[in-house]
Amino acid sequence: MNSRSIYLICYDVCCPRRLRQVHQFLLGYKTGGQKSFFECWLTPRELRDVRMRLIELIDPVEDRVHIFQLDPRMTPVCYGVAVTRAINTPFIVT
Repeated sequence: MNSRSIYLICYDVCCPRRLRQVHQFLLGYKTGGQKSFFECWLTPRELRDVRMRLIELIDPVEDRVHIFQLDPRMTPVCYGVAVTRAINTPFIVT
């Protein structure tokens, strides 16, 4: 069984067409987040696939994508209408 790690994927894409493509692509992996910040539980292979696809979708001169591995042991601090999500059951990403 492949273990999953949690990542925060953030993007700033200038072109509306590329922005839609990146957003639609990442919707298939996200478990939480908002707008251009997505929390994604990924296996090492999924992470590799996500990185390769994002490189294809963006313009490296105009756009940027950041992928941060988060520590799942840390307790999130939320303010405003933010909600902490706990994933207690297995899930499948297709």
